[in-house]
Formats: sequence, C-alpha cells, structure tokens
Amino acid sequence: MTAPHRFGITIPFDGVPLADHEAWFHRLVDLGYSDVWSAEVDGVDGFTPLALAAAWEPRLNLGVAIVPAFTRGPALLAQQIAGIAEAAPGRFTFGLGASSQVIVERWNGIAFTEPYQRVKDTLTFLKAALSGEKVDMECPSFTVRGFKLARPIPEVPKIYLAALRPGMLRLAANHADGAILNWLSAEDVRTVVDVVGEDTPLTARIFVLPTEDRDLARMVGRRMITAYLNVEAYAQFHRWLGRGPALEPMWEAWAAGDRKKALEVIPDEVVDALIVHGSFAECRAHIARYVANGISVPNLAVIPFGVDLAEAVAALAPAAR
Repeated sequence: MTAPHRFGITIPFDGVPLADHEAWFHRLVDLGYSDVWSAEVDGVDGFTPLALAAAWEPRLNLGVAIVPAFTRGPALLAQQIAGIAEAAPGRFTFGLGASSQVIVERWNGIAFTEPYQRVKDTLTFLKAALSGEKVDMECPSFTVRGFKLARPIPEVPKIYLAALRPGMLRLAANHADGAILNWLSAEDVRTVVDVVGEDTPLTARIFVLPTEDRDLARMVGRRMITAYLNVEAYAQFHRWLGRGPALEPMWEAWAAGDRKKALEVIPDEVVDALIVHGSFAECRAHIARYVANGISVPNLAVIPFGVDLAEAVAALAPAAR
C-alpha cells in the first residue's frame, strides 16, 4: 500500500540530549517523516521538545501524546498550548488524556477522580479558551472565572483525545478532532474504527524493536507489557479488545507479587501483536498494517536494542519504503 500522508516518530530520542536534537530534526524531514510527537510520563515534559522542534525545523508537524488533564490548571494548560501554537502556526496537535492513577495521584499528589469527566470538562474549556473567548465555566471537575488569553493564537490547534474504550472514543469522535491510541495491535485498530467511524483521524504510538533476535524482542516486550498493561486503564482496554483470557495469568501473578511469573506467562502471540519486531522489512510491513486498518498518523516509538538508533530511524522511514 502507499505510505500515509503523515508519518511520525516519538521524541525525544533515548540517549540523545535535548540540546543535540536539532540535527536529528533536520534529518527526520530528509527521511520523509512529517511529524514528531512528544509524551509526558516520567522524562521531560510534553511541551519543551516541541518548542525546540518549532524553532529548529519549521517543516515538521508537532504533536504531544499526551498531556494529563489533571496535572495543570485549565488556564495554565491553555497558555502552554497557545505558546506552541503560536510558535508553530498550523502545525501543532494537542493530545489530551486522563493519564493514570500512578502519574496523577502517586507521582503528583492529585486525586485521580472521575477521569472521563475531567477530560470532558477540560476539552470544553480549551475549545472556548483557545478560540479567544473569555471563559466563565462551572463544571463538575473545576471552576474557571473570567479567564481570557491575552495573546490571540494565529491558528487554533487541533485537539485529539487519548481514548482506550468506547466512552472516551465516542467523546473523541464527536467533540474532539481525533483520537490517540496506544498499546494495541494492528488488528485492534478495526475494533476502534467500529466505534469512532471511518472519518475520525487516528494516531497511534507503535512500539518498534527492529531486531531479528526474536528471543531478545520478546524479552524486552514482556518487560514493557508488564509495566503498562498492569495499569488498570490498560487492563480494561485489553479486556474490551478481547485479550483478557490471554493476559489474565499475568494480571493474577502481578497482583500476587510474583513479577517473574508475570513475565513468563505472557504468550508470545501477545508480544508479537503489540510490539513490532523483526527485520527492517518485517517491521515496515507490520507498521503498514496499522495504516491499512485505519491509523492516519503512525507514531513510531523506536526501541534500539542491538541496532544503531540512526540506522533504525532511517530504515523505518517513509523514504526507505
């Protein structure tokens, strides 16, 4: 199949200081990448890498997948979005999500209550504030009185919602500009499309470990899967996708505190579905299945075990197709 119109990659790159990313950004464009997408978990914040990309490489589209709805006040969040939107007019997509109890409550000391409502209220506020309105808003999760952005935005950015199950997916399809997916197989994309419809733009972070050492890929993949899919939101997502029976032994072992067994009982087919691995050609073919099933903007998260990062980025790029 033909390459998608947009093709992204996750930044910042592991092992590369932020100050050294300028040459990487130029090279990404030369290789055919159209987008760079940051994240906000436990490394740098979601906005700083995009500010650098906006200044250093004006040909790139910018996205963040995702920023939690809980960890900034609504007004501050609007200001940060406005800053990147002003620095990169028409090139920025903001990704909003609930995040998780670990990030919001355990790491930031903020109660993780009614996440769907918080995301819905934040989306409503941002759409008003970013359009230049003066916002007076009293909603279930917060109250804002008289906020108005002092600097108008040249072009209001699109807002995508991180969505893992039907309720949030429908919110993304009906009230946002698209949906952000994570930790799903190429075939799972069709399950999502059945909920949001064919016209909803979808981006997905796709974990790519380009090695032909399948034992190594599965070992790394199992560690990643236990780190993520034991989070309740992701566990519920995979139950909804129908992967519950395959993952139930892992969840039971993890709950019992047996981390070794939790790794061992993850079936190979689950790792192979959720982690793209193999030769460069096999990885490219696997990524193409995500696009064929409905992903508008694939967002590669390259895990360079046993391969040079620059080589992997080049070999997986649109120019290599």
